[in-house]
Amino acid sequence: MAQGRVVRFDDIRGYGFIIPDEGGEDVFMHANDLLDDKHLYQPGAVVEFDVTEGERGPKASLVSVVRKGSGSDESGPVAASSSRAESSAGGVVEDGLCDVLSPREFRVELTETLLDGVPSLTAAQILQVRQGVERLARGHGWLAS
Repeated sequence: MAQGRVVRFDDIRGYGFIIPDEGGEDVFMHANDLLDDKHLYQPGAVVEFDVTEGERGPKASLVSVVRKGSGSDESGPVAASSSRAESSAGGVVEDGLCDVLSPREFRVELTETLLDGVPSLTAAQILQVRQGVERLARGHGWLAS
């Protein structure tokens, strides 16, 4: 079983994403694969899960909550990304330089932006857009190594 943190879970649409502790691509999770009440799958919640390869990338199954999230876990990557975004206007910090994100921070920021901007996107569409944008960002050196 793998462990990770919930990045986002939409209990109305019934899906979300997990950032695995061992790194790598975010893992898609669906309400049908949750072993606990779906209201427990808040951002920052630590979960255990099995990973299978879905049609569009990694997919979680047998997902269970190890530790509840508060939705504002200050120590997690979601909170770190959000506080960085709030402290820099449009990605430009006070010294005029561009804010370079780690690949994990970039995926979190991009996923949140896609879900906020176009709530009707499916998980498969989000993964497809995210992969294309990540390739673009890497090509321009916008992501830290």
